[in-house]
Amino acid sequence: MNAGSYPVVIISVVRTAIGSFNGALSTMPVHNLGTIVIKEVLQRAKVAPEVVSEVKFGHVLMAGYGQNPTRQASVGAGIPYSVPAWSYQMICGWGIKTVCLAAQSIAMGDSTIVVAGGVENMSNAPPLAHLRSGVKMGEVPLADRILCDGLTDAFHNYHMGITAENVAKKCEFPHHGNNLEAMVKLKPYFLTDGTGKKTCYEGKILKPLSQVVSWPQAGVEPSVMGVGPIPAVKQAVARAGWSLEDVDEFEINEAFRNSKVNINGGAIALGHPLGASDCRILVTLLHTLERVGGTCGVAALCIGGGMGIAMCVQRG
Repeated sequence: MNAGSYPVVIISVVRTAIGSFNGALSTMPVHNLGTIVIKEVLQRAKVAPEVVSEVKFGHVLMAGYGQNPTRQASVGAGIPYSVPAWSYQMICGWGIKTVCLAAQSIAMGDSTIVVAGGVENMSNAPPLAHLRSGVKMGEVPLADRILCDGLTDAFHNYHMGITAENVAKKCEFPHHGNNLEAMVKLKPYFLTDGTGKKTCYEGKILKPLSQVVSWPQAGVEPSVMGVGPIPAVKQAVARAGWSLEDVDEFEINEAFRNSKVNINGGAIALGHPLGASDCRILVTLLHTLERVGGTCGVAALCIGGGMGIAMCVQRG
């Protein structure tokens, strides 16, 4: 879908620091992380909490946080009880997807100002045990919620890292100098904590950071979900009426690096908090475009289960 006759713009973006696994942010509940950035994003945008139409967050590892963590974060930030708040789950794609839904809500005339983003604290994901019917004898198995709800492919029942191996076997293009000896020295990156938010608005008074131009999603075979951004980016650029050469900056969720892709580092450098990664990507893209004076940008990432999502944004 594309934005309608009224341009949908992003007027403010904020994220927390990304904490290491069991690090400084590990004991902070996700709704508290959300509260912090909601307050800050509204303050930077000079938007009063009372004029927000709705709040939308993506969040993957929700079990144990109580009812609707997004609602908890929204109320904690001073947004009135009368403003609805929603929690969504689309694995790694939910941060950008909430921005897509915010843009759709604004384009349809249902909302004027929406706070959208993603939040995650992977350090707080406890192991699970099924004890509803009791245990008569023997050991009780524990399931790692990070793995079972976030990092295991539901269709093939293997770790998401295997899907990366599948992509490498199918279309391997190793970077110069990469070898096994070099890669074993890299720091593991998946397990991190953080949150990011955007405020979307249809209007002509507040100064926008960028216009939201297009936001498609695509599906691929789950065993090679890492290629999901390819059809998503192609569709996003086509719907925006651009060519790839028109794009000044790409942020694609991984450690790609050339003159247009992830010039400030990707997930391997910064971490991959599942529900917040794509918001981090979009925040980085918007700040990078502003810093380098770029106009057109694309944010994209793969999604567990065999999907990809992309968003085109335009400054000026």
